[in-house]
Amino acid sequence: MRSAFFALLVAAGAFLVIDIREMREANATLPGHDPMTTDAPVLPPALTEGVPQAPPVEPETPRETLRQPMRFELLSGGVLKAEGSIDPGAATRFADEIAARGEYVKTVSLNSPGGSVDDALAMSRLIRETGLDTKVATRALCASSCPLIFAGGVAREAEEDAILGVHQVFNAGQDRPSPEQAMSSAQNTTARIARHLDDMGIESGLWLNALETPPDRLYYLTREEMADFRLTTEPLATAEQVE
Repeated sequence: MRSAFFALLVAAGAFLVIDIREMREANATLPGHDPMTTDAPVLPPALTEGVPQAPPVEPETPRETLRQPMRFELLSGGVLKAEGSIDPGAATRFADEIAARGEYVKTVSLNSPGGSVDDALAMSRLIRETGLDTKVATRALCASSCPLIFAGGVAREAEEDAILGVHQVFNAGQDRPSPEQAMSSAQNTTARIARHLDDMGIESGLWLNALETPPDRLYYLTREEMADFRLTTEPLATAEQVE
């Protein structure tokens, strides 16, 4: 079953770029989700068959703040807040932060509209390797590639009214690859993400919803879906609860 699943994902990635020439023309009116670009939406509308709908909850953080490169702040209780767009280099700064103050960090609290997939994957792996938990606070945002980071937590908590959403990966840069290069890149990225989520123990439905959602929309996850996809984990019982 797992082999068939990976084959399906790679095939889906290929279909995303088969009509790359037509997609290039369509991109002139398609607002790709690049949070580092001032005219791109920080919070795309929900995926619908008709008129785009607003997200279920508005983020508490101003959108101008979320557009800024990701920064890190150590809060009380061993919480490291990671806020802003996942710019190229965010993973390196995160690794430096963990190397410098990792002994004090227990949980990474995410508030990000997404960004670099490579950096998100690297951050997620480091979180799992160092045994840290992840969370998305009330009215905080974790969208696009941010759930990849969230998946790295040993324990993963989405508080009430936390906003988590996924969509297709895409090339947000200025360079436009050839159809062959685009197909190869899409297949490679699709396989890497699928393998990573599988390694983190996340169910396949999460990424399948992402593959079906255009980059100018978000598939907003319900609390039930987060639990079903094992994106969130059950809270550990404390000694008092056991008694």
